[in-house]
Amino acid sequence: MKLATLATVAVVTAALRVASPAHAQGVEARSRPGTAAAPSDSALEARTTAVAATLRCPVCQGESIQDSPSELAKQMRAVVRDRLRSGETPDQVKAYFVSRYGEWILLEPTMTGLNILLYVLPVVLVIGGLALVAFLVRRWTASNSTPV
Repeated sequence: MKLATLATVAVVTAALRVASPAHAQGVEARSRPGTAAAPSDSALEARTTAVAATLRCPVCQGESIQDSPSELAKQMRAVVRDRLRSGETPDQVKAYFVSRYGEWILLEPTMTGLNILLYVLPVVLVIGGLALVAFLVRRWTASNSTPV
């Protein structure tokens, strides 16, 4: 008896949600031929995806908010979408998140100030390592080639 009551409540709740005026307006707007809602929605989603792919998830830290399944990442994607929908540029949206979380939130930090070191140091270390190996090989081959 309880199962039938729960099923009835679920069906009535679902019917009320579908019949709500807000839902009907959304369905009506999407179903009208020739409306710009579908193309702008797909363009907005593409822009949202592009921006979200450049922002780090604070929970997953190694993933972008686009790839992260966390609840915080979903909320951040919604903020990105809302800000883009309101007319902000992708750079303004990124600046908003940088002001909240610091430059750490960007998956690719800008090359300014101390961040230049992050870009230059690996190259310098590789070149230095290759120079050291070349020096050691020359020294080793030079000591083996001297007559005894």
